[in-house]
Amino acid sequence: MLPTLHLLEKTDFPALQRTRLTTLQVNLGYRCNQQCLHCHVNAGPNRTEAMGEATIDSVLHFLDRQSIQTLDLTGGAPELNPLFRHLVEQARARDVHVIDRCNLTVLTEPGQEDTATFLAQNKVEVVASMPCYLEENVDRQRGEGIFEKSLSGLRQLNALGYGMPDSGLLLNLVFNPQGPQLPPAQQQLEADYKHHLLENYGIAFNRLFTLTNMPIKRFGSMLVSKGEFEGYMHLLRGACQQDNIESVMCRSLLSVDWQGNVYDCDFNQMLDMPITNGTGTPLHLDDLLNHELEGADIRIADHCYGCTAGQGSSCGGALNE
Repeated sequence: MLPTLHLLEKTDFPALQRTRLTTLQVNLGYRCNQQCLHCHVNAGPNRTEAMGEATIDSVLHFLDRQSIQTLDLTGGAPELNPLFRHLVEQARARDVHVIDRCNLTVLTEPGQEDTATFLAQNKVEVVASMPCYLEENVDRQRGEGIFEKSLSGLRQLNALGYGMPDSGLLLNLVFNPQGPQLPPAQQQLEADYKHHLLENYGIAFNRLFTLTNMPIKRFGSMLVSKGEFEGYMHLLRGACQQDNIESVMCRSLLSVDWQGNVYDCDFNQMLDMPITNGTGTPLHLDDLLNHELEGADIRIADHCYGCTAGQGSSCGGALNE
């Protein structure tokens, strides 16, 4: 895989400081039952990295010490970590809102037959990757047969009440562009998704989040190999909206890798840009149990333009609709 950090380190992106921490985003490991082209984590079936019991305990201690409102679980496929359910149950017992970033097809994997039911029982918000409502586009980006498996996962969730009015079970879908371009307007695309999926498949959901593809890991390597990296960065820089800078997710979110090391965001994690102490030593979640992050500087590089281009992009979709 071709690296991109050296192409991103020199930047004129504006300095950022943290506000109050509200969300802890935890990567439970890089194992995934899929291997998507746009994946900025480089996850796949052959990855073995997985968060263990000691680090799970660190996460729970952090939830106890800090006023965290939301625990955002990512991967890989977070459900494939054997401790996934334990962490969810413990977070919900602390009245912390839990998000599961689900690829949908994992719900059809052997051993995952009751995962959707578990999510519903614990009132976990599901944020599900669905890069298009057209079968050919999904299968081109994620692999043959993935669209049908995704529909199967969505039907499981709908049958449990996810995406239904007044159920309290949130089901949000995620769109990624097929290549090096910005996502279309989120509000109109959401309407298109809802119409097509309901009319053709009887599937309902709450919101659609549009995410910009980041020029890192697998997607960044593809851009470099095709000679499209500089052009894509020119697009992101040229589309930067000043209003989006104040709303970027890293200001109120802390990212944790499978070993418990901390980062300003998931993208910095994948670029190996950790939060460090005054001497440059990377910090672990345990180091921050009693530490106030508000006002701290955020590590930036040119990939930050991906979060501020156009409507903006965050784990919660467009910043400015």
